[in-house]
Amino acid sequence: MSVWHGNLRKKKQTGGRKRAYRIKRNFEKGSFPAETVLGESKRKVVRVRGGKMKVKLLKEKFVSVTDPKKGITEKIKILRVIRNKANVDYDRRGVITKGAEIETELGRARVTSRPGKDGVINAVLISKN
Repeated sequence: MSVWHGNLRKKKQTGGRKRAYRIKRNFEKGSFPAETVLGESKRKVVRVRGGKMKVKLLKEKFVSVTDPKKGITEKIKILRVIRNKANVDYDRRGVITKGAEIETELGRARVTSRPGKDGVINAVLISKN
């Protein structure tokens, strides 16, 4: 069963039942989260609305880290996921999403891209080792 973003079958404010006046439509279709983790690079290309393609990053071990003081961006290996504020479960499982703090060879960095939607991991250095 696919993820569906609609409210045809929800209840009314009064508590009464809403009757579905039509079937599910393709444009209301959603998708499951990519939940990017550490590992050998693995991507999934998905066709989305408008015929566009979305690259979902499933596994990655490298990150493009920008040092704001020097203004330099480097491709660095990810050592581990320190914490993820998005979800406590993601924190435990080491899932990388936007805003997650990761440990790299340069130091700690915060993810600024959306790996599940952009297909890349970009980060900004927050502290050095």
